[in-house]
Amino acid sequence: MPVTKVDVSTFLELAKSNPVFDVRSPQEYAYAHIPGSLSLPIFNDEQRAEIGTTYKQISRQDAIKIGLKYFGPQLNTYVSIVEETLKKYTSNNNQKVLVHCWRGGMRSGAMAWLLGFYGFDVVLLEGGYKAYRNDVLHRLGLPYQFNVLGGYTGSGKTEVLLELKKQHHAVIDLEGIACHKGSSFGALGMKEQPSQEQFENNLAQELTGYFHIDEAQNFHQPKPIWIENESQRIGLINLPKPFYETILVGKVFVLNIPFDERLKFITEYYGKFDKDKLVTGIMRIQKRLGGLDTKNAINFLLEGDVTSCFKILLSYYDKQYQQSAEKNSRQAIIIQSVVVHAKANASLLLNPDVK
Repeated sequence: MPVTKVDVSTFLELAKSNPVFDVRSPQEYAYAHIPGSLSLPIFNDEQRAEIGTTYKQISRQDAIKIGLKYFGPQLNTYVSIVEETLKKYTSNNNQKVLVHCWRGGMRSGAMAWLLGFYGFDVVLLEGGYKAYRNDVLHRLGLPYQFNVLGGYTGSGKTEVLLELKKQHHAVIDLEGIACHKGSSFGALGMKEQPSQEQFENNLAQELTGYFHIDEAQNFHQPKPIWIENESQRIGLINLPKPFYETILVGKVFVLNIPFDERLKFITEYYGKFDKDKLVTGIMRIQKRLGGLDTKNAINFLLEGDVTSCFKILLSYYDKQYQQSAEKNSRQAIIIQSVVVHAKANASLLLNPDVK
């Protein structure tokens, strides 16, 4: 069957209902890829390096010969993998598969030839993953309208956002995408953080469902997106500057919940983790926390008095939050609440004038 080349937007639309095969090397895929795509490398990392070196130092023809040496014996394997994958995507006779490499060159061209020759309906991404990355950076720079949720540590902001999402509001959970809660203890209970590039790919994917571009290339966002008021850095991840600047001009809502309620919440959440990991988290902030508070917090923790430990830590984070708020001149809508409760506080956010 003939091979069709499409642009990024068409490719991503087709990807919603058809498998995407990334034929770059395993290392390239592991670092960053189109969310939901499947790794089907034509060459492993060592083979790719050998071919690249031959291309640069000897000739294009010699590099192709080496590539064919590795590609040829695997033809049947590639076809079988694609066949098995398609069974999971459809119960009818649809045989459409999407393929891309780095720049839409020889690797994706070779795989497209094979799969098309076998009889699959092959769609190639014009410009490859590089074109996709350019589109990601474009999407992260669009003029989004955000409702920004702030509040002191332990206010359950993430839980409120997840409740809003459950109620079908537009929500971006930055901490969930970054796999980090932002504080010195933010990695606890989370998966390993993605690479910076993969984070951006995942973030762009989440944003895509909340806007559209018309034929005249005008941006339309039907409703504001709820997002947490984060610093630009979340663990090892940096929010892209244009995206972060858009958050800074969003409408701000601040949950104001009593200290004791927030203390109870974070003690219940973090108190379940291994003490050694909690001590490590405390040591990361010891210079700012101060020697005495660091010593007392660790001693309380080791003695089993988790509440007293986190009382010290929460007081520290409250001071950090207050200092940050004083530097920020943005007006905010204050949402008074008496308890950390996702559903109740989501309702207060949606109806801020209702007491």
